[in-house]
Amino acid sequence: MKNFFIIFLLIFINFISFSQTDKVLTIDEAVVGLSRELYPEYISGLKFCPNNNEISYLQDNSLMVKNFKYKKNNLTEKSIISLDELNEIITKYDFKELKSFPQYQWMTNYFIRIRLGLSILDIDISLKKIVNSITIGEEHENITFANNKYDYAYTIGGNLFLKNLKSESKQITADGDKGIVYGQTVSRNEFGIDGGIFWSPKDNFIAFYRKDESQVTEYPIVNTNTRIATLDNIKYPMAGMPSEEITIGVYNINTMETIFLNTEGDKNQYLTSVTWSPDEKNIYVALLNREQNHLKLNCYDAVSGKLFKTLFEEKNDKYVEPQDALIFLPNDNSKFIWQSRKDGFSHLYLYDVNGNQISQLTKGEFEIQQVYGFSEKSDAIFIKANKESPIDFDIYKVNIKNQIMTKISSEKGSHNAIFSFDYQYFIDNFSNTTTPNKYVLCFTDGKKIDDLLISKNPLADYNMPDLKIGIIKANDGKTDLYYRLITPKNLDKSKKYPCIVYVYGGPHNQLISNRWLAGAAGWDYYMAQKGYIVFSLDNRGSSNRGFEFESIIHRQVGTVECQDQISGVDFLKTLGYVDMDRIGVHGWSYGGFITTTLMTDYSDIFKVGVAGGPVINWELYEVMYGERYMDTPEENPTGYQNSNLLNKAEKLKGRLMIIHGAIDPVVVWQNSQNFLDECIKNKVLIDYFIYPSHEHNVRGTDRIHLMRTVTRYFEDNL
Repeated sequence: MKNFFIIFLLIFINFISFSQTDKVLTIDEAVVGLSRELYPEYISGLKFCPNNNEISYLQDNSLMVKNFKYKKNNLTEKSIISLDELNEIITKYDFKELKSFPQYQWMTNYFIRIRLGLSILDIDISLKKIVNSITIGEEHENITFANNKYDYAYTIGGNLFLKNLKSESKQITADGDKGIVYGQTVSRNEFGIDGGIFWSPKDNFIAFYRKDESQVTEYPIVNTNTRIATLDNIKYPMAGMPSEEITIGVYNINTMETIFLNTEGDKNQYLTSVTWSPDEKNIYVALLNREQNHLKLNCYDAVSGKLFKTLFEEKNDKYVEPQDALIFLPNDNSKFIWQSRKDGFSHLYLYDVNGNQISQLTKGEFEIQQVYGFSEKSDAIFIKANKESPIDFDIYKVNIKNQIMTKISSEKGSHNAIFSFDYQYFIDNFSNTTTPNKYVLCFTDGKKIDDLLISKNPLADYNMPDLKIGIIKANDGKTDLYYRLITPKNLDKSKKYPCIVYVYGGPHNQLISNRWLAGAAGWDYYMAQKGYIVFSLDNRGSSNRGFEFESIIHRQVGTVECQDQISGVDFLKTLGYVDMDRIGVHGWSYGGFITTTLMTDYSDIFKVGVAGGPVINWELYEVMYGERYMDTPEENPTGYQNSNLLNKAEKLKGRLMIIHGAIDPVVVWQNSQNFLDECIKNKVLIDYFIYPSHEHNVRGTDRIHLMRTVTRYFEDNL
């Protein structure tokens, strides 16, 4: 009997083991689960406390703090306010009880700020009471707080307003309407622009954008969810057509007067990198001509609006793309740091306020992704860059005086940093292809203090496909291209497998990186589970490899990118287990454009494609992005003609499905509708699917429906 139970136990253990290793992702898990229940463990609300001695985070519905400065070898943690205590505080003021602890912001060593609907509350965590309350108007948009964290500017419709904690709202502008708007983002969020309101350092002034779109053509977006379809016109400046006119106003809070900077030049020029001088006397603005090949960094008087000086200019035969504001040195306001690609890679330069370049702080064949701040003595600056490898992103300390660059993150991977207020400590949060998520508390010389969290593999019980990152050469024989190859578990190399090439291929995007899952979507692994090879390649034209690598597509989009993707296909052929008669391709937006181009220009190679939200005709795309890479249709007729997929519809041989959001304000629906018309004219069969209530991509739980649709299309046809 004893032996029987031992045998039974062994069989049961083996069954459990087999069940765990044989578990596969469902479509729901692959599409949304990997960002929810199967997302690696993380620390919610992780911050440094203002006292620089502690870190804070949310755990078990409590705000926790952990002291690390005085107990380095025995980090102690405690709850400073629980959800129950918070609810007891807020319900006294007639706020509804919370089910979970909200996100928070440190105001002082003792105050935290939370937002509950339209109310912003400052809570004294020691006295357990509300010490300040701010009520946001329901119609208030583009809310931007002053440096004092209490006053704020906002917009209603097209106009700009100011709300002072001690007074009523003040209306700053009055002529805003559908054609003219104030205080909002401009240039369709290109050039690093993400807002339209700029408080001065001491909160005495507000600079703001004025956008005049009265000359921009209105574009109809139709809402079919009403019984009688309704029309929502948007301003959409297409390549070569009239664009928006931008100016910058400055409101003096003390005198309640507004002036405008004298930004003379092309009416359609771009104004970005808006930066106040630390003494509030001047405003620095990068002026970029509409051709996007000539930049001027100008300094203006903040009171009169007059041009004080052009500090320097940058020119490029292809394009100049400013992305960042000036960063003044904390201990010397006569010097600032400027980020530029003028030497071919994104680097930092030290200038004085007269426009003289003092030094180049970083140099080499890598790119700066982020600037965090300065060391306590202001003799160094902390940055993120891909210096070690194009697919690894590390944290560095750069000495401003001698330009020595020291890596302070340790393990290979993709790193992000959270710095203490005094910049003596940082939390290194990173992942790589074998590490789901890790938080390490460190000194800013890179010395480790303690591991805060080493995430368990949330997919340990799943029989996940195999992953490989590698390098092939482009057809020029010299340029390295990184690829990601996902193959079914227990791959049988004597068999032939169908392959799906997932592609993006355009600027401002990198598919392959040394991070968890190698940057791939869960769907890639899901399809590999179903017996597909899933391949991605970062072709020339994609990001983080320098200006030459990216700008090779200038005036000829859809050419070099596709040549590189064919180099990827040639590599797949050498593997021996890829069925070269069953190659599919899938991509969205720019990737939808590349997908459709591959399905037409290389119709003998690609048998099935799914193109989401594709640009079909670059004449139908917006000015800011489109003209940067293609110039105008009048300046580059050959480039527009060669990239226009309407001219290639007749070449389509395989099965292509186009998917588009009917209310897409980015790649307007007209693109794919025109392609449908051209297919019909040429008697070419094509499949089509729309999402009536979605914009440029399909988000939320509806994305499961999208990827089920894509999956079925490949299953039926590949």
